[in-house]
Amino acid sequence: MAWRWQTLLLLWIFTDGALSRQWAAWMPQSISAFRDTCVAIPCSFDYPNDIRPSVIHGIWYFNSPYPKNFPPVVLKTKTNTAHDNYMGRTKLLGDIQESNCTLQIDRLSMDLQGKYYFRVDLGGYNQYTYSEHANLYMLDEPFVSLPQEMVSGSEAELTCRVPDNCPDMKPSVNWMEIEGLEHHSVYGSLEESRSTWTQVSTLKFIPSYKNNGQRLSCKVSFPGADMEYKGFVTMNVKYAPRIVDINSSFETTEGTQVVFVCVVDSNPVSRVGWYKEGALIREDVTGNLTLELEYVTFNHDGIYVCAAENEYGRTNKTMGLAVMYPPWKPSVNASVTAMEGETITILCNTQGNPDPIISIVKDKQVLTSVIFENEAVFEIPAITHEHDGEYWCTAENQYGQSNSSFNLTVVFSPLVLLESKCTVSKDTVQCMCTVKANPEPYILFELPEMNLTVSEGDPEFVYSQRNGYIVSSILTLQKDRDLPKPILCSATNLYGKKVHELPFQDTDTLVWAKIGPVGAVVVFVILVAVGGYFIKTREKKNMTESSSFIQTEASPTSCSGNGKKNLGKIENQFLSISEKILLSKRQQPSRVDTDYANIDFTKRNVRDSFTSPEELTEYAEIRVK
Repeated sequence: MAWRWQTLLLLWIFTDGALSRQWAAWMPQSISAFRDTCVAIPCSFDYPNDIRPSVIHGIWYFNSPYPKNFPPVVLKTKTNTAHDNYMGRTKLLGDIQESNCTLQIDRLSMDLQGKYYFRVDLGGYNQYTYSEHANLYMLDEPFVSLPQEMVSGSEAELTCRVPDNCPDMKPSVNWMEIEGLEHHSVYGSLEESRSTWTQVSTLKFIPSYKNNGQRLSCKVSFPGADMEYKGFVTMNVKYAPRIVDINSSFETTEGTQVVFVCVVDSNPVSRVGWYKEGALIREDVTGNLTLELEYVTFNHDGIYVCAAENEYGRTNKTMGLAVMYPPWKPSVNASVTAMEGETITILCNTQGNPDPIISIVKDKQVLTSVIFENEAVFEIPAITHEHDGEYWCTAENQYGQSNSSFNLTVVFSPLVLLESKCTVSKDTVQCMCTVKANPEPYILFELPEMNLTVSEGDPEFVYSQRNGYIVSSILTLQKDRDLPKPILCSATNLYGKKVHELPFQDTDTLVWAKIGPVGAVVVFVILVAVGGYFIKTREKKNMTESSSFIQTEASPTSCSGNGKKNLGKIENQFLSISEKILLSKRQQPSRVDTDYANIDFTKRNVRDSFTSPEELTEYAEIRVK
């Protein structure tokens, strides 16, 4: 420290030699020191050239330059006395005879803070109090300075300034709590300003958002002394927003309530907004923005974005909301009418989450099915009348099921079915013509041999019954003479005509055909057994009756003859019945009178399908001439 005061003296000598000497003093306007330490106030003075003092004395005053105000004496060199507050605390460091009035004060306390004036005594009336003075400030902590702005990612410098104005106590400066700083380093330097000295410790580092709000401290200690002083600062680091919390993507069902939360950390506070498909839903300047959906529908399904922005940057995060719901009612073709041979494509589409299983069904039979898709296609290359009917499109997922139907109407020319025939009974002939067609056919019965045509349009002659696309028409003839063969069935609609000769079938033949050979044998055996039973029963009865009378000579002959007659009569009856049953074919009926036929349907019982020929028992008469 001695070189500092020598430099000060040399500067003063240089100035003294260059200028004329006047009453003047030089000292720092302000100087600072830590409480309980020491301080040396640099000082030098001058007086006019014409004064040649033999000895020089000096006095330091506290807070006033005027002796008449009786200010406290800090130090009086002539008597080496001082005010009680300064007794044993002060001394001159420089040689006053060489115009060096540097003052050292030890064991500083807060009551010593103030202004210090110097008065020179050159002898006699040559005493002068200089107006220049030094302001002494007491410190309890070092001065730590922050940069005007600290931005995350940009290098920052913090300084810790410590006064170093006492030759007896050398300060040591250290930074505390800097372990979490990225790329930090510390540099030290010594600065001089108006003959006061300051140790400057510089801390360099790269701040981040983690350092915002962090407190740093600068500690000053003095070797050999049990004292230390700390200065604290809290860092205000500016940084772009970052989203620290947001909902994870999740799924829910229609009708529920959901809340989205977006927590943003930034400095300064950011403008935060919720977006869906680019559209702003809600926005606010905050660090925590929520979005509430009171009643979730399928329209809320999608990707949501939380975006935050301030003057230092922008960020965003996304999350997905999957709204699960049952399939919508499927959209299908409108009901259509098509002609046989055409190609028909059935389209069925719907929407559900998750994607449903779609099936196209007809008559409870699945025609096609797709899994986890929104559309099903089914193509019929060449439709037939069998494709006619109602089709259903069903869509199903774990949240529900829906369906729609449509009708496919196939138009086709008449088709005469196999059950069409003529049935011959004892007295009548019934001809049934069963036709399948769409649109409804027009049916005629033609008897070429009789030159007769009977239309279903005349309900007195022909009875017709309809069941869907099937029409059954029945014609009944009185069997008086030979059968009028052939009998033709003619069916006509817009798409064609079909003429079919109806086959004939005898009811007796039909019965025995149904019974079969085995059945005939069984019937014969049963009849024989029944006949034998009746014969034996009769014999026992006759024998019982004859034993109740007194026998004569003629009685055996008489009884024997009557018994044989009764037995023969019973056997004849049994044989007659057997012969009738065992006939495989009855005699052919007489020829039908070509001038006369019987038809009657007025009292016929209507059923779901055509009536069998055996059930038609009432007739009306038609004469054909």
